[in-house]
Amino acid sequence: MAVAVSGNLCTCLFRYLVLAFLAFSVIFSTASFLFPNLSSEDFRKNAAGLIQRGAGAAGVSPGALSWIDNQSPTFEIDSIHYSNQKLTIQPVHKGDIQQEGASQQAVDEDFYLSKVYSTAMQPSKVMPYYFKAEGVFDKEEVTITTLITENRFGVFKKLVRNYRGPISVSIWIRDDEYKDQHFTALHELYESEPLLRQYVDFHVVVDRFDFQLNMWRNVARLFARTDYFMLLDVDFHICTNLRQHLKESPQARELLRQGAALVLPAFEYTNEEDGVDSATFPVIKAEVEKQVKDKKLIAFHAAKFVPGHGASNYPKWYATNDIYQVTEFNYKYEPYVILKKEGTPWCDERFVGYGANKAACLYEIYISGIDYYVLPNDFLIHQSHAYPESKRSGGRKLNAELYAAFRDELCFRYAKAMYFANELNTPKARNMRTQCSSLKGFDAALKAFPQMWKTLPPRDAAAGTK
Repeated sequence: MAVAVSGNLCTCLFRYLVLAFLAFSVIFSTASFLFPNLSSEDFRKNAAGLIQRGAGAAGVSPGALSWIDNQSPTFEIDSIHYSNQKLTIQPVHKGDIQQEGASQQAVDEDFYLSKVYSTAMQPSKVMPYYFKAEGVFDKEEVTITTLITENRFGVFKKLVRNYRGPISVSIWIRDDEYKDQHFTALHELYESEPLLRQYVDFHVVVDRFDFQLNMWRNVARLFARTDYFMLLDVDFHICTNLRQHLKESPQARELLRQGAALVLPAFEYTNEEDGVDSATFPVIKAEVEKQVKDKKLIAFHAAKFVPGHGASNYPKWYATNDIYQVTEFNYKYEPYVILKKEGTPWCDERFVGYGANKAACLYEIYISGIDYYVLPNDFLIHQSHAYPESKRSGGRKLNAELYAAFRDELCFRYAKAMYFANELNTPKARNMRTQCSSLKGFDAALKAFPQMWKTLPPRDAAAGTK
């Protein structure tokens, strides 16, 4: 009997050893296929990096994976399959009753996002929520949306420490031989500041195209998790307690709910050295006025490009404590604004490189019927840094030509859309009519619309005739 038991035990052990060997062989073969040029140590690092990144995309803190050590992972984009995630489309409901036979439909995340950003330069890899904030945010909060590259990590941390509210940031990483280093730097940034973990949603864009600024803005906005967002360049310091001021202003909250844009006036120091340390910036409006009178501060770009912020009407801002409407809008106006996430047009992604990209975005928002209002007691100040003019000049020329054609396109596109919606004679069309009336052939086109197309009367008018 003892011999039989011993024989059975040996047989079981042998079977377990065979199964273990087969399992190890499968794992090793898979690893060799995915990472043919890696040593076992390199493979372990890649596996750790993949798990960390997957955890970030799922909203799990990388620090929670305590069994992964702190050695620097590598990020071989060509070797790792990111597209395992699916997006589900909710079926249409009629009232509280789901349509018979309806079910959720799954779509590959990469395929879906390729359509979302189809007007941007391709191929681009968008990784939403690479790191996801642990904080839970009120829908009425304002999410700062911004974009950064590795050279702006330091100033970005200052923005997070100052705002202490929801931030959605797009981070561009060039798809080249240095991308592993940039991913590592991103992880080091994330681990260096606890507030990032609490407040910031990171979205990574990997491609070979410099300065797709509007596309990056759209990525940050699409994945913002509150009802309102702020278009902000990362090198601007919010000098006041903006979040508290918005909560205390019923007028500001109502304007946002109605879909209006709220403008924060922007300033810069005449002596660039004064603009390096944001800790020295004024925090109340009276101090701004004093420094303007002393010629230490000026409206942003007032010395180089007055139309960029001139429509904010700085003399009026100094003289009032009330919210006021922008009445002298121009197509070069590019303020920093707070907007409603739903219903606001997206930034046109055909603008690549510097020049006109933000102006084009804000111009379309205005043409669509959204009015701009200036906040009377909040302001921004630019933090000084060197500008790479060599990378800006070519883009400005090309974008200026694109922008001229773009404005004409917007006028006719929105005029036609508003005609079919029976909105041409409503306040919503006022901005479009004001900006487009000087365009050759525009007024004649409006007059010809009734002969070209027949439309139904407005719903309220139709209801009144019953």
